[in-house]
Amino acid sequence: MGAAEPVDKRERENETEADVRDDAKKEDSEVKDLEKGEVGFEERVIYSNSNANNDGVDDVHNDHEEFQVSRFNRLNPTNPLRIVLNNNTRVAAPSPAQSQRSQPQSQSQPRSTPTPQQQPVTLNSRKYTNRISLFLFIFHMCLAVALVCFLVFRGVQGLIQASESMKRKEKRVLMYFLPQVEAATLMSIILAFTWQGAIRKWPTFMVHFILWCTFLMSLAAGIFLVCLQMPPTDGVGVCFIAFAIGNGLYACWVSHRIKFCCKVFSLSLQPMSKFRDLNRPTYIMLGVGFVWISLWSLAVIGALNFYFPPLIIIALVLSLAWTTEVMRNVVNITVSRVIALYYLRGMQSSTQFCFLRALTRNLGSACLGSVFVPTIEALRVVARALNLLEGEDEFMFCCAHCCLRVMETIFRNGNSWAYVQIAAYGKGFVNASQDTWALFEKEEMEPVVDADITSSICFLTGVCSGSICVIVVAAWTYNVHQTFTATISLLTFFIGYLLTRIAMAVPHACVSCYYVCYAENPENRLFDKTIKDRQALLKSARDEIVPTPRVHRTRRS
Repeated sequence: MGAAEPVDKRERENETEADVRDDAKKEDSEVKDLEKGEVGFEERVIYSNSNANNDGVDDVHNDHEEFQVSRFNRLNPTNPLRIVLNNNTRVAAPSPAQSQRSQPQSQSQPRSTPTPQQQPVTLNSRKYTNRISLFLFIFHMCLAVALVCFLVFRGVQGLIQASESMKRKEKRVLMYFLPQVEAATLMSIILAFTWQGAIRKWPTFMVHFILWCTFLMSLAAGIFLVCLQMPPTDGVGVCFIAFAIGNGLYACWVSHRIKFCCKVFSLSLQPMSKFRDLNRPTYIMLGVGFVWISLWSLAVIGALNFYFPPLIIIALVLSLAWTTEVMRNVVNITVSRVIALYYLRGMQSSTQFCFLRALTRNLGSACLGSVFVPTIEALRVVARALNLLEGEDEFMFCCAHCCLRVMETIFRNGNSWAYVQIAAYGKGFVNASQDTWALFEKEEMEPVVDADITSSICFLTGVCSGSICVIVVAAWTYNVHQTFTATISLLTFFIGYLLTRIAMAVPHACVSCYYVCYAENPENRLFDKTIKDRQALLKSARDEIVPTPRVHRTRRS
């Protein structure tokens, strides 16, 4: 028996060595990622470790080490179990005691046991996502362009061939409407880049500043419109004052979340310094937005010389809202892909390549999300309000919990966090929303992302820009043509909000990537313990947060 044991041991070593060589050959033939860019040094370390042992293995320790590396390399690159890639560490060889303990287990298990293979996830998906919404948006844009061109023609025709009364009306609108809209558009673009640059430079200060500056600007705009003492401006001014009061209450309500929001902003904006051209898609979108709003304003003037002017103007406003929202999400998806590939692969991606991809293959998801995400955010506000008003009243109790159940389903199937996986993996909007929320649930991050106020900060930034535009343009219009004051105030607020949100898509995308990529691989060396500490703080009940609409509460007895 003593002589037979060394022979068996050598046979097992030879079999293990042959299996390792076969695994190494299979790994060399795998197709690598086709994404453009420079891959970080983590993957090169792993592949160099696996290829360096292909010449021969001297003992069981080296066999076991190469077998572990081969197992890790066969894992999906986005699998959290691939710790070697993100920690930049090599798999240590087991000690002799561990090797001896593992030998009896290997004898009891067959070597040829098949293992289930995961479906490969590619970063270079070539399919178009959400094709129905893409078709609807393209069809809508064709109709919008045709309508705008026709209305511009009608406006020019009215100035030349219409009756004297119509000519005077169009000239008056052209003189006292178009200059204010153009000025508000330029002012909005300047404010948009000012907000974005300030947030990138002083994120901690700007979070506090935006919360209270929006309160002051909206309150000032409301008071100014009320002081004009005209019925239309009084109504608009009261709306601004009511919003300002709500904004002030919200700023006090989220005061305990501001510190964490500032820290996440600071960490998530750090990768932007590695991509000098990351703002180029924003420049392009804002330039296109300026041209389109100019033509749109001329079309509004032409609508006065056509049938049913109010209905046509409402249709033009809805079209402008959807178009600018799609522009914002194109910027969001572009930045999300660049930053997500940096977190997931350590890649220096081409911003131009990602921008073209967002304009083509992922445009359908951007169009679908542009319709549903603002609606979902509005419903979220309503659900939170009902959740706070819930009391002993049976009717309010039933309404609150019905709304909670609806919101739970909606947030699982459509949320703003989905743009990261749409950009990285080319998923559809609904699938990306479901997968992203599943990642949050797996890592128990729902309370953290629920308490995040990044989207609120970006929203309030747009409101602040719109309020500033209202103050300037309303004062101008009141001096030259008082009857247009209320209408132009609403329009300039709308334009200022939309254009500012396009620029604020860049920091918003960076924060979204920080959360989603952390949920996909918490052990990534690019992340610190900020989110883990926040989770521990919330679990220990040291940080009080208001229950969110998706958390069901038991009825108080």
